[in-house]
Amino acid sequence: MSRRSRGIAAAGYAVASFLSFPQAVGGGALDLGLVFAPLGPLLLILALAGLPLRRAAALGFAAGLAAHAAILHWIYVVTVVYGHGAPAIGVIAVLLLAGFVAGFTALFAAGAAWLEARRLAAAPTLAALWVAVDHLRGFAFTGFPWATLGYAWHGNGALLALVPWTGVYVLSFVAVLAGAGAADVLRGRPRRGIAALVAVCALHGAGLALGAEAGASRPETLRLAVLQGNIEQGVKWSTDWADRTWEIYASLTRAAVAQGARVVVWPETAVPGSPDADLDLRSRLSELARSSGATLVAGAVGVDGFDPVTESAIGPVRFYDSAFLIAPDGTFEERYDKAHLVPFGEYVPLRWLLGRFVKAIATGVTTGDVTAGAGPRALPLLPGAGAGSSERVSAGVPICYELLFPDLVRRFGGDGARVLLAITNDAWYGRTGAPYQFLAITAMRAAETRTWVARAANTGVSAFIDERGRVRERTRIFERDFLVRDVPLRAPGEEPTFYVRHGDVFAGACWLWLAGALSRGLWRRRTAPRGAA
Repeated sequence: MSRRSRGIAAAGYAVASFLSFPQAVGGGALDLGLVFAPLGPLLLILALAGLPLRRAAALGFAAGLAAHAAILHWIYVVTVVYGHGAPAIGVIAVLLLAGFVAGFTALFAAGAAWLEARRLAAAPTLAALWVAVDHLRGFAFTGFPWATLGYAWHGNGALLALVPWTGVYVLSFVAVLAGAGAADVLRGRPRRGIAALVAVCALHGAGLALGAEAGASRPETLRLAVLQGNIEQGVKWSTDWADRTWEIYASLTRAAVAQGARVVVWPETAVPGSPDADLDLRSRLSELARSSGATLVAGAVGVDGFDPVTESAIGPVRFYDSAFLIAPDGTFEERYDKAHLVPFGEYVPLRWLLGRFVKAIATGVTTGDVTAGAGPRALPLLPGAGAGSSERVSAGVPICYELLFPDLVRRFGGDGARVLLAITNDAWYGRTGAPYQFLAITAMRAAETRTWVARAANTGVSAFIDERGRVRERTRIFERDFLVRDVPLRAPGEEPTFYVRHGDVFAGACWLWLAGALSRGLWRRRTAPRGAA
């Protein structure tokens, strides 16, 4: 392949990757992932064909940088529009984060070149390599799995039926298997390529069969409401807006309760302050719960080590991004603290070194670092919250960034959550594709856990998502709105999904597949005649 052809294929990979994920168009989203998800790997594999390891890594990095700078362009909005950084800082932030992800693209490219040089680059092996790299990106340096390839196929109903066993990674595997199989056909290896494409069809067939069997009804429901106050990020923490914000959410709560909602879910940090530090705010929330007769799940700032009566510290003061559970009698029952925080958003990693040069962007919660919570756990909603039931209904409340991490969210299900109440503040993203991409990520968590998700987002997209990962109702972004729905609950004795119980077994199997390929490659090198390539 000529240098020009390689460049065109690498550029095509960047464009296909961008179009694989929902992008904002007008008042909605353009979602072409079903078409472009396998096209990106196909073009990248063609661009890498025949390159030595170092050149493959360099080309992979360049292609990955272009692709993810386009996908992650919303970081500029976060940094400049709402983080008040200089435009140059916004550009640098996009390039740095895209460069981080591109490093993993380079790792895949180098691995693919190594495998091809040893005649081991079969389509399933390349698909396993891609999954292993995606999996590594999910936890390396705290992890950043945004735009994992599998999310591009969030609308692939057949393959979503496999997700309760495999997690999102099976979607990445099949997309790459399709792309690599097509690349084999185009490179004159029709037998290998057609075998891979037949396997793609077989996996879709398996998903359809599993989906047909997973139709058990869930008779117990809970009438839930999700609120979308539509508070612009630029005024969210303004003292001039505090009373107005409160009135907006109180009014939406009353309107939702008038439609029968028994549990009302507010978005992340919807409450402009901390009920732990502000007695007046705490009293307002208690009175709203009592007067409405509903259970409130409200995003607000949690504080430890502060006495609101004396307004003084009684120990080390720590701030949390929290969800408060307030009973219909006005009692503050529980508080869940966000466990996985956003690096450089809610805290500065290596503050002793980097704190002199950068600060966290989300300064509304605290002027310093937010503190991480202890970890995922289900909150017991109050007796009577479940229609026809006197038992407590346990709910998981993943907060914003936590939804990116399937291994974290599955632990809510492992702790007995029968419904997930996802709260987030997507105002940071502006009118970009990010809110729609985040909705697709949230839908995957529903499919993995086979649990309905009620998603409350400050500026949207708020939604109800069923246990198969299908969005049943949604709002438009940047509109004040609320949704009310009877949500089916997991049965008390219903066994959690394989993924909830065991985690990333499929990704682990891909790592083992790669280990086997590595062993074969090293053995061939040891046993090859001297002077052989």
